Amino acid sequence: MADKTAPQSKAKDDREARLKAALQANLGRRKAQAKARKDTGQADDTGKEQDDG
Repeated sequence: MADKTAPQSKAKDDREARLKAALQANLGRRKAQAKARKDTGQADDTGKEQDDG
């Protein structure tokens, strides 16, 4: 019986590691997108203020 639990825990550890890596990659992409939006948002706002003034 101990043999059956060992592969399951190994599989569970592998799955958790893959999920952790995927979450970190997703967070990195989201941060990059937010930064890009912020940068382009400031450029757009600046341009609009200059046109109105």
